[in-house]
Amino acid sequence: MDQAVYLKSALLRWASAMEKAAPELNERDAQLGDGDLGVTLEKCAKNVIEALDKETSDLYEILKNVSQACANASGSSFGTLLTSGFFAAAKWLEDGKELDRNSLSELLNHIVQKLSKRGGASLGDKTMLDSLHAISIAIENSGAQDDLLKVALQGARKAIEDFRNQPNKIGRARMFAEKSIGLDDPGMVAVLRMVESM
Repeated sequence: MDQAVYLKSALLRWASAMEKAAPELNERDAQLGDGDLGVTLEKCAKNVIEALDKETSDLYEILKNVSQACANASGSSFGTLLTSGFFAAAKWLEDGKELDRNSLSELLNHIVQKLSKRGGASLGDKTMLDSLHAISIAIENSGAQDDLLKVALQGARKAIEDFRNQPNKIGRARMFAEKSIGLDDPGMVAVLRMVESM
């Protein structure tokens, strides 16, 4: 399977998983925010599916189209981060980087930096950035013989566990910092559901 077919297949699975996870993510988000995280991801997923119908085998074009699809779906904070994340990955490829196991950790770190600059969050704030960072570390420390999906899942789950008993430090949830202790960050759970879809 060539990379374009593989990428489109992965993104279709991602979109399907976001639609299925929407009710759970809305419920989690309502505990600390406005309860629309699932709605946002569902809208993004629908647009992404349509964007993947475009005839192109260029990885940069695929990710750029997906980024634009998310931008058209939602102006929410998480929608904006998705847009920025997909576009950062697209630009990574446009700059001549490879999309393979050896470069995946570096790509994730690149995305974390871009999202931090775009959204103002830092590592340690209990956000999706902490999940992406944990996945990056898990992949970097894994061996070539290790199952990449299992490694990524371990990283995503570890991040949630590590931050569960810490307060949210940014976003709407920061206003309920004490209440957020003991609750899983909805964005971090969303990242876990994304990895599971792979």
